[in-house]
Amino acid sequence: MRKRHFLQGLSLAIVASTLVVPLASGGSRAVPRIVFPVVGPVTYTNDFGDSRGRLSHQGNDIVAAKKSLAVAAEDGKVTFWTSSPSAGCMLYLYGRSGTMYEYIHLNNDLTMQNDNKGKCVAGTAYAKGLKNGAKVKAGQPIGFVGDSGDANGIAAHLHFEVHPRGGRAVSPYGYLKRARVLLFAAKEGSPVSLTLKGKLIAIDSAVGTLSMQVSSVTSSTGLNLKKLSRTLTLELSPDTTAVYDYGADLSFDKLGGLAPGSSIVVETTASPATLATESGSALSLVTSAVTIMTD
Repeated sequence: MRKRHFLQGLSLAIVASTLVVPLASGGSRAVPRIVFPVVGPVTYTNDFGDSRGRLSHQGNDIVAAKKSLAVAAEDGKVTFWTSSPSAGCMLYLYGRSGTMYEYIHLNNDLTMQNDNKGKCVAGTAYAKGLKNGAKVKAGQPIGFVGDSGDANGIAAHLHFEVHPRGGRAVSPYGYLKRARVLLFAAKEGSPVSLTLKGKLIAIDSAVGTLSMQVSSVTSSTGLNLKKLSRTLTLELSPDTTAVYDYGADLSFDKLGGLAPGSSIVVETTASPATLATESGSALSLVTSAVTIMTD
């Protein structure tokens, strides 16, 4: 497994044996299927146990753009930790399953530069309005990816740890690979609409479905993600409108005649934020408008 040289200097680790637990869902003694803890494009490797000087790495480093949203892996309660020189701005999530998760190196910059002028407070390191000790739902924004602590000046990333039953750390890698990956994150129940750009896969106007390969997402919450590669199947509504980018209308019954691979922009109706809509589950999102882009 390849290693990230820019992370080799991190000293944050605790020597521990690699306790292996089975992947499972539910129950107070098992790690459930989690929500992926970062929203947007990321890279990570199975670097659990890698050498960090005299110590071993007790999590996986999820590399992402500075200030990317960090979200709750499962329902639970959060505790802020703000006084660690190595961890920087850190958060504990005590999951309902009994699993404890650590979110380390959260943001401490006020700008997009490495200014180190921010504090470990809500709105900078932690999600705006989030309070120490708050109960959170899976997928709820809880923080922002950064490079605080001994990651200062290194590529922004989230050091993510998984502690089954609140005990020793285990490799998060398997849980991350099986996690539910979110398109966006918002307060549960709040109305959110999306603008999706990408390529058409297929339209079945008789059944009422549209499948597309999504390359970018803009959310009514202000989130803007690019360089995505997500396949989504959306519900077509009889009220869905279709137009070409130069203004000509396309009737609903002719939507099915669009060629696969066509560049399209799809707007969705405002829907309550749920794990299904946030992760783009099949038919959880309803189209309100389709724009066919021409070269």
